[in-house]
Amino acid sequence: MNQWSPRITTHSLVILASLLIYVVTTRAERERRPPSIAIAWVLGLLALPYLALPAYLLFGRRKLPRRISPWSGHRSRGRHWAEDLIESFGLAPATPCRVRLHADGEQARDALFEMLDDARERLDLCTYILGDDPFGEDVMTRLMACRARGVRVRFLIDGVGALMLPNHCLKRLKAAGIETEVFSPLLARHTQGPRNLRNHRKWVIADDARMWSGGRNLAAEYFCGSAGTAPWLDLTFDLEGPVAAAAARQFEADWKAAGGAPASVLDVAPARAAGELVQFLPSGPDQTEDTVHAFLVDACFHARERMLAVTPYFVPDATLETAMRLAARRGVHIDLYIPRVSNHRLADFARTRSLRALCEAGVSIHLLPGMNHAKAVIFDRDLALCGSPNLDSRSLLLNYESAVIFYGEREIAGLERWIQALTPGSERFQLRAPGLVRDLAEGLLLSVGYQL
Repeated sequence: MNQWSPRITTHSLVILASLLIYVVTTRAERERRPPSIAIAWVLGLLALPYLALPAYLLFGRRKLPRRISPWSGHRSRGRHWAEDLIESFGLAPATPCRVRLHADGEQARDALFEMLDDARERLDLCTYILGDDPFGEDVMTRLMACRARGVRVRFLIDGVGALMLPNHCLKRLKAAGIETEVFSPLLARHTQGPRNLRNHRKWVIADDARMWSGGRNLAAEYFCGSAGTAPWLDLTFDLEGPVAAAAARQFEADWKAAGGAPASVLDVAPARAAGELVQFLPSGPDQTEDTVHAFLVDACFHARERMLAVTPYFVPDATLETAMRLAARRGVHIDLYIPRVSNHRLADFARTRSLRALCEAGVSIHLLPGMNHAKAVIFDRDLALCGSPNLDSRSLLLNYESAVIFYGEREIAGLERWIQALTPGSERFQLRAPGLVRDLAEGLLLSVGYQL
């Protein structure tokens, strides 16, 4: 007994120190974690402190001190509750913009190339992936042509996406005079915070006046597919108006955080465009609140008639899942569209517990035959979201993401037609009780589901 006492005492002190570090850092940095995530960290620190503590120090932070200054303009006191909520986050108000939704990859490609070819003073591009394929080659060629005619071109890619791109591609861009930065590179000694906080935002912004955005990465599978393989279903759009300037302001913050040289203010501010109201909604570690998550939860409780949602990965936290279940139980008709098999099998496995709970509450779940990468949600007839966030905890609680909120009837109707056109080819999710082993495996996987 005496032989083991010092070891037990040392082990107990390690556990105590680990828990103390967790509590102190959580309080000092005002980290607000969902209960399931907090419980997972505490249990890990209790059971495996020698593994869990280094993991916590590397990946445990969720919010970073880097934040752009709040919107300083006039508060609009909007006509819609969502406008007021988003402005309360310190973000820009809704403004009229001209919007084009892209029905398919061909339209998305044409709109993207049009923007690359028409930029006059500055072109800012942020993506998670640039494909090492003919489509990616075409994008790089146009970027270099843009720079050759005197436009300042800045290219920002996430550190994970950069690993998929051969180094010679970045060297070619730099040699052509294009400024390139890698956001939070995985192999660098210094980075913009924990390496699990990825920049998943997708923008092309021309002259602070026009923006191309949505769910597509700049690779062949998102636009035209490859030989014998159909392109993935996805949603993008382009717009002209002040929302592009709001996105450019966010790009500038991301660019400087990645080490890029700041841009001077353009001489001509973007003119106020005609069109329906649109609002820019970034989310991520640089925002005080979990903005897109808060928007979705609040919208579930405000919804009265319907909710249409399409997403490639569906691993919601308990708060969003509960909000959707309660909305369905009080009569909101909810249709959720997800791929029957996505390109992330662990996410497919982890989602089934939430799908069963939602199905029991009356949610209609449509399984799509091919890979869907689109991300959009519609509430009633006057509110919609489209952008880069998936309906999973990684997107909503960890990643740098961005979305655009639509209030106009035309844009919402267009998104509705696009989503509902998926119904004929889909199959309904069949509710089945899980076996004991699967139930335990789902619970274990969901304890780290926010990292999927």
